[in-house]
Amino acid sequence: MKKILIIDDDKDFNSSLKEYLGYREFDVSSALDGKQGLSLISTETPDLIITDIVMPELDGIELLDKIQSDTVLSPIKIIAISGGGRIAGQQYLSIAEGLGADCIFEKPLNLDELIEAINNLLD
Repeated sequence: MKKILIIDDDKDFNSSLKEYLGYREFDVSSALDGKQGLSLISTETPDLIITDIVMPELDGIELLDKIQSDTVLSPIKIIAISGGGRIAGQQYLSIAEGLGADCIFEKPLNLDELIEAINNLLD
């Protein structure tokens, strides 16, 4: 069973996505900020990370930078998501893509497209 880590500070979104992916037979864990997520990455070694960009503690851009600079973590597939913040979500996502995110999505998510991307990245 493939492991997915969701990192998003929106508790309701995080919980709903975790439940949805669990029903799709993925082993899913979650964190509410980048710092907590980074800690889980090192202990659980997920196959794929779905991370929000705008978060407290350690944002998604900083998280991507830390993952890409670590040779042990850099093979992990990453989907970056954003609903925006101080700037439009697409600008954050363009930065995330430049830092090595394998796939990007704006919120609200199209779940069918997300599942297709997950399956493509994990095959």
